[in-house]
Amino acid sequence: MLPRFITKTIHAYLDYPVAVSLVAMPFILGLGSVNPLAFWLSVATGIAAFVLTVLTDHHLGIIRVLPYKLHLTVDFLVGLVFVAAPFALGLSGLEAAYYWVLGGTVLAVVSLHKQEDTLQTA
Repeated sequence: MLPRFITKTIHAYLDYPVAVSLVAMPFILGLGSVNPLAFWLSVATGIAAFVLTVLTDHHLGIIRVLPYKLHLTVDFLVGLVFVAAPFALGLSGLEAAYYWVLGGTVLAVVSLHKQEDTLQTA
């Protein structure tokens, strides 16, 4: 069994920088030269991740209307989409590596999350 050490607090502190990075990195890396979806998938996901974080019920959430467990479920689904994106969109090289690394990282963060944090309410 994997040691689960990522707490709700740690996860909350990662959310905003990750969202901003998802928007910024396609510009910095020049993604989308072959397939524009390689650019826009990251940008759109970054914007959605920012909104999700603002709305999540954790200490850094601003409006706090969405349960934290839903946030983790969305993160898991994003990880799966990112891992599959290079195959589905025909990406290669840097673009494929970008999505595989991000997808794997998101899935690792979700899988290393402490169980008791996901069961807490309010």
